[in-house]
Amino acid sequence: MKSKKLLTIFTLAAGFLILGQQSYAHCEIPCGIYGDSIRIALLKEHIATIEKSMNMINELSAADQPDYNQLVRWVVNKEEHAAEMQYIVSQYFLHQRIKPTDPSDSEHYDKYIKELTLLHQILVFSMKSKQSTDLSIIESLNKTVDAFAHSYFGDHKH
Repeated sequence: MKSKKLLTIFTLAAGFLILGQQSYAHCEIPCGIYGDSIRIALLKEHIATIEKSMNMINELSAADQPDYNQLVRWVVNKEEHAAEMQYIVSQYFLHQRIKPTDPSDSEHYDKYIKELTLLHQILVFSMKSKQSTDLSIIESLNKTVDAFAHSYFGDHKH
């Protein structure tokens, strides 16, 4: 009887895993396992990919006979990587890692506000990267991610 219950529970659990929603890099369950520096590296990788996409879009657009298929593919690629950045900033850092702080603790509160501001700027620059091929957005994204990483990790390596 006991083994039959265990088999039923196992079967249900396996079914939920197989039929469940697509999982992402990290969930909102408070497991305590975080890869903060990995997320920063992923943000930087997405920025490099968006930059490459912008360059390719500009190059393909300037051709006498543009390859519209390739042009569309690079635009979609740029959009997807910008959206991934927004996901990391929102779902990982804003939802899970940056904790509200009591305004009476001015030192921690100032850091909290600074990091919220930097993360919001990353979200806005990511949005702008979807709307344009202006490479100055890439510079702004890189500087803002670097500033956030410095604030978040402090002076030590991450």
